Amino acid sequence: MPTKTKRLKRRKLPEDQGERTQESLAKPKIKIEGLKYFAMLKPLLEHLHEHECQRDTAGNRTLHYDQYCMLVLLYVLNPTVSSLRAISQASELTKVRDKLGNEKASLSSLSEAGGLFSADLLKPIIEALSAQVNDAAPDPRLSSIKQTITAVDGSLVNALPSLIAASILKQTTGSALVRWRLHTHFEVNNLLPVRVDVTPDGGGEYDERAVLKQVLEEDGLYVMDRGYAKFSLFNSIVASSSSYVCRLRDNTVYETTQELELTEGDRAAGVLSDAIVKLGGSSSNSSCPDHPVRLIQIRCTPHQNRTGGKARGSKAPNSDGILRIATNLLNVPAEIIALIYSYRWTIEIFFRFYKQLMGGDHLISHNVNGIKIQVYCSMIACLLINLWTGSRPTKRTFEMISFYFQGLASEEELIAHIEKQAAAEEAKRAKEERREIC
Repeated sequence: MPTKTKRLKRRKLPEDQGERTQESLAKPKIKIEGLKYFAMLKPLLEHLHEHECQRDTAGNRTLHYDQYCMLVLLYVLNPTVSSLRAISQASELTKVRDKLGNEKASLSSLSEAGGLFSADLLKPIIEALSAQVNDAAPDPRLSSIKQTITAVDGSLVNALPSLIAASILKQTTGSALVRWRLHTHFEVNNLLPVRVDVTPDGGGEYDERAVLKQVLEEDGLYVMDRGYAKFSLFNSIVASSSSYVCRLRDNTVYETTQELELTEGDRAAGVLSDAIVKLGGSSSNSSCPDHPVRLIQIRCTPHQNRTGGKARGSKAPNSDGILRIATNLLNVPAEIIALIYSYRWTIEIFFRFYKQLMGGDHLISHNVNGIKIQVYCSMIACLLINLWTGSRPTKRTFEMISFYFQGLASEEELIAHIEKQAAAEEAKRAKEERREIC
């Protein structure tokens, strides 16, 4: 069963700062002082030092919680540190010990730490860093939505069941791998993950929809892909005084009870139809929605499923070029519903960033608590990089940061890269704005 966790604190978004100027384009505002945030990390972790020390009656513990987190962050930020054994080896280096303030960490100590220390103690640190991150301004049209817009999804990651094996064997596919699912809630307004539940991959109580049912909150707007399209889940969301915007499977059966008129704004947003429907058709199945449901059909680009199609063994259908969106929001314009669903892609971007750049495609623990520690440390790293660069970095920027930590790039070279990337991004945005005006 997923561990129920307290939602991270939400922050208000800043007011629109107005149009960009040529001056800002010529001199992008780079947070050079952002380098100090990595020096801030140790004080943020210091209060964890004595955690679980009361159980160490012999007084011989050499690896404390704050030190373990620093070593996990070393793994996250340095791609050359690719396993638990590599972390242990790195802890023997004089520069690493001086920089992190750690003693040598044995493989057994690192293995034990994943199940010993409480992952939830890292959440206040995430809150503290999140409060300093510049909010990404959402589309002003979303200001009419008073509920918290949360994209929900799950991502699979693999872990070898033996930590020793994980440190010396090449990761492969097959029965040797344990598959875990990260059930993540991603707050659209802040573009930050606010909740992560870790479960084994599987059905029953570990099914994505079952896990979401257990953690529903009031006054939320849950944005979901078609994997969550289950009528009983829709009922549970409405019963919790929340709302949903969910893509339906293309073969979903429904019966139209009322056609709604489209506006010019709806048509411009690609909306093809808007109607009140009865999902499940004329069936009297008790699992059908017990509330009015609106079905909005939106034009999209036809594509094959992301896993490569049936040629690679996928059972997922290909897109027919129509998004079928179900919602219980009856008084929100169809174009806004289309806009809300488009933000579900933000969680896909997060997972890509997390897995490809932050080492999230490989787990250094097969313990649920240990996995959460790694996930939260990766979130801390994401926030630190955001504070450092002023934005979510590209793969090239992450590589430069890794070079810096390896001693291959100087601080001046790293800052020069960040400035160059920021100028290029600002120029791109300005070009897009000019194109829209024309």
